[in-house]
Amino acid sequence: MQIYISEEAIVADIQDRFQTLYPFLKLEFFRKPHAEGEYSPEDEKISPDTLIEKIRTRYASGWIDISYFRTAAAVEYDFSHIFGLNVQILRKAGTLWLETIRTDNWTLEELNNAGKPAKSRPFQLPDASDNDSE
Repeated sequence: MQIYISEEAIVADIQDRFQTLYPFLKLEFFRKPHAEGEYSPEDEKISPDTLIEKIRTRYASGWIDISYFRTAAAVEYDFSHIFGLNVQILRKAGTLWLETIRTDNWTLEELNNAGKPAKSRPFQLPDASDNDSE
């Protein structure tokens, strides 16, 4: 699975394509890179309507591999080193979005699965035959 990054694209285009493949993950773009194991400051977040050409530091168009077996760290590295884009992958946790700083070594599939809501079974009263008290 790959996403094409072009100078004509806007941030939201890339975010939408990423989230179509991984509905429990989110890709956020930032003005400055984050150090390994550190959070990206909220005030550095880039608006989804921003043109890619306005924020990248490397002027290349091309494909980025976001296959399910790749780690968050590898994908973030590629965005930075191929296109000069500072991204952070976030995972859904209930109603919150968590940066994957402590789970950057997880694959996109593992992160997406971890973001899925827990399956709850509907409450059922015990069957009368299960409670024979004779």
